[in-house]
Amino acid sequence: MSEVITPYERIGGDKAVRRLCQIFYQIMCDTPQTQLIRAMHPQDIKISEDKLYLFLSGWMGGPQLYVEKYGHPRLRGRHLPFSIGIEERDQWLYCMAQSLKQMDLDEMLTQQLMSSFVQTADFMRNKEVL
Repeated sequence: MSEVITPYERIGGDKAVRRLCQIFYQIMCDTPQTQLIRAMHPQDIKISEDKLYLFLSGWMGGPQLYVEKYGHPRLRGRHLPFSIGIEERDQWLYCMAQSLKQMDLDEMLTQQLMSSFVQTADFMRNKEVL
């Protein structure tokens, strides 16, 4: 019986997850077309970067760092104060897709992660489509 290799291990563990989060927020801050979601974050983006790193570590099958520090992520509930529609979702996904490209990962892993990110980001939507 073979052991399942988690996305956390496949991406490269702690260092790679931290790098992904750094790239993600750098892209968000530097890209004019993602300023709608940038405005939802604190001025000190490092706070958000750290929380994403903690969350993604566990979400990808690594250590449950976010749960240890903050408890259950309750993702949708924590995002309810923010108006998240299709445009916000798509800006977030753009940042993540560009980040994954910069990571130069195995194409299958990139596709699997993006598929999961699309589902999760869509679940965060709380603004009605007009």
